[in-house]
Amino acid sequence: MSQMLFATAGFEALIPMVKSAGGGALEPGVVCSAGLCVLGSGSGGNCSVLEVCFEDGRRTRLLIDIGLSPRSTCKHLEVLGIDIESIDGVLLTHLDADHCHGGWVKKLPGGVELFVHRKHADLAQEGGFGASRLLAFDGSFSTRGGVVVRPVLNEHDSRGSAAFRFVLGDVGDIGFATDLGRASEQLVAHMRGVDVLAIESNYCPRMQERSGRPIYLQRRIMGGRGHLSNGEALTAIRSIKPRRHVVLLHLSRKCNSPSLVAGMHRGAGYRVTITSQNRPSGWVNVGPSRGNLDG
Repeated sequence: MSQMLFATAGFEALIPMVKSAGGGALEPGVVCSAGLCVLGSGSGGNCSVLEVCFEDGRRTRLLIDIGLSPRSTCKHLEVLGIDIESIDGVLLTHLDADHCHGGWVKKLPGGVELFVHRKHADLAQEGGFGASRLLAFDGSFSTRGGVVVRPVLNEHDSRGSAAFRFVLGDVGDIGFATDLGRASEQLVAHMRGVDVLAIESNYCPRMQERSGRPIYLQRRIMGGRGHLSNGEALTAIRSIKPRRHVVLLHLSRKCNSPSLVAGMHRGAGYRVTITSQNRPSGWVNVGPSRGNLDG
């Protein structure tokens, strides 16, 4: 993989910067099918697996966030018939503990590429991931397995959260966006027309206001740099216009309800999967269904 180097703030070590996937510099494979399964999503930890199959018979598997413990993640993967050693890469949306569990510093298999946004790279190194492990991105890039990823950084707390559009050719694209302070015009344009959209639908404002949580916490969540409400998620989805399927992420256990969220999407022109903190979502696929991939 072609790379350049940059120094993170406060660190002497240099972290490789992934070279842009634009301009034909990196050749993606021809995708024949892909599937997304959310292993768990919520304040207790977030982790999803993306499996991409190519026409030449190759297959690559990526984790999006590693906020569940290594033990829980491996247990969920085993149910899907996936060994952690078969994971080729990890993409981190950001470095909050529910998206990057500290246990992975010692448990991540040696050959796994770990992609972080340039603005998060120093936090990843400070958290224990060595510079030799990290690959930083600021624009579109391709994983070693040949998956083209187009990221966009969104407002969330002080450093933002990266959302990803996985460009999968004729089978259709998959978008993944969580921990969004708001659904900006940039995000909507970036995700418009994906076949599958995974997006957070974190809270009901009325339940949030009645939750008894400290006012500062409510303001953080609802103040435009925290999370998307159910209504904000729905507005974003209507603007993005996903073609086939919507996967709703990061529901608050205290300030939301799966039945409430389901009702808001009843009659929509797309299929809906509402994720859980405690159990995998099942596969949501693009391209021909294969094995346990849900068409």
